[in-house]
Amino acid sequence: MAQHLAGKRVALTGPRKSKEMALLVEKMGGIPLVRPAQGTVFLDDRNIRDGLVSLISDPPDWAVLTTGMGLDAIFEMAEDMDIAGQLLDVLAEASIAARGYKTVNALRKRKLTPLVRDDDGSTDGLIREFAPHDLAGKKVMLQLHGETAPKLVNWLEEQGAHVSQVLPYRHVPPEEGELELLLNEIVQHEVDAVAFTSGPQVRFLAAYAALQGKLEQMQQAFREGVIPASVGKVTANAMREEGIEALVVPEEEKMGALIVELGRYIAATHAGKS
Repeated sequence: MAQHLAGKRVALTGPRKSKEMALLVEKMGGIPLVRPAQGTVFLDDRNIRDGLVSLISDPPDWAVLTTGMGLDAIFEMAEDMDIAGQLLDVLAEASIAARGYKTVNALRKRKLTPLVRDDDGSTDGLIREFAPHDLAGKKVMLQLHGETAPKLVNWLEEQGAHVSQVLPYRHVPPEEGELELLLNEIVQHEVDAVAFTSGPQVRFLAAYAALQGKLEQMQQAFREGVIPASVGKVTANAMREEGIEALVVPEEEKMGALIVELGRYIAATHAGKS
């Protein structure tokens, strides 16, 4: 394997598959630093159950689905509650908007087709495609993952929609010590790149940096040497909202692809300087 990361220190902020990502960084000659910026993600049973009861008793006009994993979790809970058939009927009757190819695949498994689909995998893309539709007075069920989406919620409400949210997963904040270590390594340029794999990682880190009065320092470090890398467009959008412009975003939204693309970026940058 090409040694595109030779000698480079790469901070890995995701708790999931960190060992596999670290091994890939090492195979490419780099030095992986596991720095979780996101705590445990767990299934929020009560939120799903309450959301399902409300959804079936008061069906929405629109179902806005943002993650395939979240949709699968909702159906698994519906199976457990013996109401999966009713849930499928409700979604079949509703107009569906979907963000991301994984969400579309999860719908396809259930023979459901979205009326609205994002044009680039991001919340902004979903809003762009949603814009021609009249949502005034419409009941909208918004399925998220483990964090709220204020921009999307605000936009829906500005269109006159009545929004209810279902969050199948809940994110627990990371250890403060991990955030402190990562933040210091970034502002002191002790890492060459930071690989983000979810929006919550970015938000937790930015919130901690702001609390420490170092948000601008962190943003500047990302502009002046530390490479910000994102697993996909949704995470890149979360980074942009926190004042960080991702320089590496692979076409294929996978963690392995992120590390490979980071290596290519570094190799191309060095080639340009030589």
